[in-house]
Amino acid sequence: MSDERVAVAVDDVWPEDTDEDEGVVVNWFVCEGASVEKGDTLCEIQVEKVSVDVLAPASGELVEVVRGEDSEFGRGDTLAWIRSE
Repeated sequence: MSDERVAVAVDDVWPEDTDEDEGVVVNWFVCEGASVEKGDTLCEIQVEKVSVDVLAPASGELVEVVRGEDSEFGRGDTLAWIRSE
């Protein structure tokens, strides 16, 4: 496993049809320390009543959750970090 950290960001999954610039983390499906594969569902976010799954951008270990459940975040924020394989 390398020491490269990959950000789990919301930019790619942000609903296009909303003017809202803030969202909330509804649920984490993976805990820190867990191994993940690229494309695994990591968490669910909600932006203006639209629920969206956030997928792992890389395979590796989920090393840090930056925004926990019920935490608010802005467009472009990082939700977690993965140490890539």
